[in-house]
Amino acid sequence: MPSATFEQLLRELHASLTLRKRPEDVAQLIQDLYAAQGTDLDTATEEALAKAAEHSLRNLWHGYTSMREEFARPVGAQRQLARMADLFTSVSSLPGDAGKDPARIEVVIRRAGEEIGRSYGQNDFGMDRLNRTERTAVGLGEMSKRQYNKRFRLLRRMEAKLARLIHEQRRREVVITGKGALAHVLPYELFATDPDTAAFIAYVTARGYMRSVFTNGRQRQIFDEVAEALFQRLAKRPEQACWYAVAHVHPTAEVLAQVTDQDLTRLLVRWNGFLRQVAGLLEDAWNRHPLERDTMIVRRGDDSSTWNQAAQAWNTARAHWFALLTELGQDEILDRICPGKVPRLMAADVAYWHRMSGGGLHPDTYVWADLPLPWEVLRGEKECTRSLVRAACARHRVDPTAGGWTAPRPAAEAVAFRRTPELVHGVAVADPLMASALRSAGVFSGREQRAAVQEWT
Repeated sequence: MPSATFEQLLRELHASLTLRKRPEDVAQLIQDLYAAQGTDLDTATEEALAKAAEHSLRNLWHGYTSMREEFARPVGAQRQLARMADLFTSVSSLPGDAGKDPARIEVVIRRAGEEIGRSYGQNDFGMDRLNRTERTAVGLGEMSKRQYNKRFRLLRRMEAKLARLIHEQRRREVVITGKGALAHVLPYELFATDPDTAAFIAYVTARGYMRSVFTNGRQRQIFDEVAEALFQRLAKRPEQACWYAVAHVHPTAEVLAQVTDQDLTRLLVRWNGFLRQVAGLLEDAWNRHPLERDTMIVRRGDDSSTWNQAAQAWNTARAHWFALLTELGQDEILDRICPGKVPRLMAADVAYWHRMSGGGLHPDTYVWADLPLPWEVLRGEKECTRSLVRAACARHRVDPTAGGWTAPRPAAEAVAFRRTPELVHGVAVADPLMASALRSAGVFSGREQRAAVQEWT
């Protein structure tokens, strides 16, 4: 098979910003990119990339991972649209991707509704259907009641499907943004401005997309020795790097100092909007089932998945927001509005593990419990000033600056590269083939295991 060209490799790296490739495989792509370009790498970068790429799927004997290499996508409305084309003369066959576009789906629903005298949003099966006289008045006298009801029910289901699709698409964006910041919205033209910039963004994003591990310690940090080596290549040639693109994923003071105020403001506006969107998700989850704020341990009825995804997205957006305000010289805003961080819910077994190993609740949990809820702060219903946050931190012996409560977090030091573990519901498994078998059997998932697996274990 012929070797990929530099352009193809660059596009593959850009595509990885919306996928969930292992960092080792992204490191392999970066190696190939530099080789295709004929770049002479410095020793530190060459060794770091080689250390990571050694464990890429291309270099492993099985060449396989049991973990999905993309984020779950919402199921579109292709099947329902095909059915609508059969029942409504005003609806023609649409391309397959139309079922993933909420705007196009809504247009089709509205157009089909006009065909049977129904307005968008009229979904009450008892009150909104037309009787025989009304159907005759709108030109449906030849259509039987059964055929009319069939079309009415389909449109009602289509509106419900559209609402679910919009919700799941927003939730997917929240998940991706929480893990990889704004990498997924970077256009190819901006990403490809500089190969070193592209390499750093792709690798750091892949590290951010890594799954959480079932542990009673800290999760793996994003910034490792490979990211450090790639970043140093940018630092050595700042005039060629695209710092605005880097700021989408790595908002350190060193990076933001290289970005124009206009571009910083554009990012700030984007994160402002995202903070409000995520605050709405947090509030919805809270209203459905208020959490145990003092412990943040999962109880029956808690929607821990939605909460934890939104909490991670909130903390990511908040960190970028703080960093941008500080760089723009507008951090006095935090003196008046300083919403707190949001902790994730912890499973009861993990909490017990913490206690048995001599630990306890994270101190941030106590600070969070002392502060107003974030959505109340953003709406102006409750005050949460920087002095209030400092006082809460002082009561619970938390450093408000180092902890990121009242100022941007200090830049993280690079950690050593470690191979990506094969995970089954957060539990590391040595062999990907065994991981597939355990996952399909429901092991570690909390579900009842199949008899064959019970015998084997």
